[in-house]
Amino acid sequence: MSSEITAEQAQQELLDEFEMFDNWMDRYQYIIDMGKQLPDFPEEWKTPERKIQGCQSNVWIHHRHEEGVLHFDAVSDAAIVSGLIAVLMRIYNDRPASEIHATSPHFLGDLGLDKHLSPTRSNGLNSMLARIYEVAEQEAA
Repeated sequence: MSSEITAEQAQQELLDEFEMFDNWMDRYQYIIDMGKQLPDFPEEWKTPERKIQGCQSNVWIHHRHEEGVLHFDAVSDAAIVSGLIAVLMRIYNDRPASEIHATSPHFLGDLGLDKHLSPTRSNGLNSMLARIYEVAEQEAA
């Protein structure tokens, strides 16, 4: 799926898509719609060790290493956070640990997400990113 393009290209595609929207209400709706496309997340994966600390809403991230890439599944009980998960998955899912590690999340500033999210949502997004990078680091080691 995402292995056809690099994480950098995925960020650029995302930025291009967001250019289509004139205002943040439309962008938020697009993010929420992306979240509705997330794959199902089995109840048994909702364990304390998979739960992300620092998020106002509940977020769980599950990962596995398959065929040289890291595959992530994640879910949230909040619509906008599910959308943010979908954004992160689009950029970081199904990639080698080294590529994840080498891809800085410049899309946050480029999209203006860092300015348009509440501090608690921003913290949650950063906590999710930190977990993805942490997993990539462990896999690369």
